[in-house]
Amino acid sequence: MSNQDVLRYDKMVEAALRGVVRQAIQEVMKDGLPGDHHFYITFMTDYPGVSIPDYLRERYPGEMTIVLQYQFYDLAVDAEKMSVTLSFNNVPEKLTIPLAAISIFADPSVNFALQFQPLGDDDGPDFDPDDLSFDDDDDGGKGKKGKGEKTGEVVSLDQFRKKD
Repeated sequence: MSNQDVLRYDKMVEAALRGVVRQAIQEVMKDGLPGDHHFYITFMTDYPGVSIPDYLRERYPGEMTIVLQYQFYDLAVDAEKMSVTLSFNNVPEKLTIPLAAISIFADPSVNFALQFQPLGDDDGPDFDPDDLSFDDDDDGGKGKKGKGEKTGEVVSLDQFRKKD
């Protein structure tokens, strides 16, 4: 079975979670950071479309973490990227970061963090659905395999639906 014959749930989940990042930034753009909220955003500095000053790229080859808490300006986000102006040694610098370049988004004030797997425009790592195991013959249908290894479980949504 080729990757074209498989629903890419990994990409769907990744896109949905990046939507959480986008929405959090949109809310901060509109209302500012409420309470003790602050964001740690780690991104790949060598990702296509990342725009940062050369000296920052040299200082942070591969990955950089920024903090949005007290002093940040011109915060913006759209479907593809975010931008923000931060001060580095009292010099304001505009950073443009594609959302796909973000590897970690965290808000420590509420113990919330998302970690993203880098998935490029290709189909990512080879995915073989035959590698998934949904066998529950050896555990009485509890969805566990020997040695505590959890396998897939089928859950009926009917149990969550409102009864009339």
